[in-house]
This record gives sequence, C-alpha cells and structure tokens, in this order.
Amino acid sequence: MGRCDGRCTLVVICCLQLVAALQRQVFDFLGYQWAPILANFLHIVAVILGVFGTVQIRSRYLILYAVWLVVWVGWNSFIICFYLEVGHLSQDRDFLMTFNTSLHRSWWMENGPGCLVTPVPDSPLAPQDHHVITVSGCLLDYQYIEVVSSALQVFLALFGFVYACYVSKVFQDDEDSFDYIGRLDSYSYQPPQKSSHLQLQPLYTCKVITYSK
Repeated sequence: MGRCDGRCTLVVICCLQLVAALQRQVFDFLGYQWAPILANFLHIVAVILGVFGTVQIRSRYLILYAVWLVVWVGWNSFIICFYLEVGHLSQDRDFLMTFNTSLHRSWWMENGPGCLVTPVPDSPLAPQDHHVITVSGCLLDYQYIEVVSSALQVFLALFGFVYACYVSKVFQDDEDSFDYIGRLDSYSYQPPQKSSHLQLQPLYTCKVITYSK
C-alpha cells in the first residue's frame, strides 16, 4: 500500500512538472530565450523518463530523473539570482539567456499584467532595425514573474527528488527480497535422486538329482 501511494504521488508530481514546464516553454519561445528553451526541453525529457520509470518499475530511470532534478534546481536558482541581479549578475547581459542571437528578453517584460507599452520613435539609443519602447503601469514587474515561475519549479523539483529516491529505494528492496526468496527456493528444492547402486536380489538355483537303478 505504501509503495502504491508513493508511486501515485510521484506520478502526480511529474504531471505537475510537465504542465509547468510546457507553460514555461511557450513563454520562453515567445521571448526567444534560447538557453531556457534548451533547459526546458531537457527537463521535459527527464520528467517523461521519471513517469516511465515509476509506471514500469524501473529504478534506473528514477535515479536518472533524480540526478537531473539536482541540476534543474541549480539552473532555476541561477535564473532567480539573474533576475534579482544577485552579486555580479545583471540583466544587461541578456546573452546569458539568448546566446547573444537577439535583443529579446522575457516575454513578460512587455506583456505583463497591466503593462502599457509606448514606442519611442527616432531614439538615438535604438540599434539598427530596432526601436526603443517604454513600459509602464505593470501590476507586477516581469522579473518577479520569472522569479515566481522558477521558484515553483524548484518547489516541485524538491518534492520530486524526495519521492523519486523513496520509490526507487522501495523498488530496489522489492528486487532484493525477490532474489532472496528465489535463492531459498532453489536451496530447499531437491530433485529426486536416482540410486546408483543396484539392489541385489537373491538367486535361487535348482539342482536336479537323478538316481540310477
């Protein structure tokens, strides 16, 4: 019963992770955030492996899923520090997210709740074939939306890691107990042995006595 509860809970956590990752992938595509797009893709693959390992009772897939979650927590922690500009991190270095292939940033920067976008024509700050805009009136700044999204990923990943380790341990214990019982059965069963000695049967000989007169 405990194993079933752990498996069901882990499947639910993986489904929540898939929904959150797909939602995040859509908005990262809209913002041309290539580094998060790649990380989200790897995360989706790892979560699918985790679901497969849970349903098919494959502890190796669960171990791989748990290892990836450690990397995933580190990546989302970096995103949180990046948008909060912790230490020497700065949002001006957008090449960390876009691989320096575009000037796009977070999609929420211009499309956040309540945001009003105003273009600034003929601005000397605008690069070639680009324009400058001002964003005002946002109910929640885009960096905090990104931080909340990453914090949700970390929260789900921590629960997933704990349950993945627990379910994997249960699977390994079941495999060990099965092997142990199998060895006991092989020792207790003794096939019938054939006797290598022939049973000696008494031989009776008849002796004929003839009399002559």
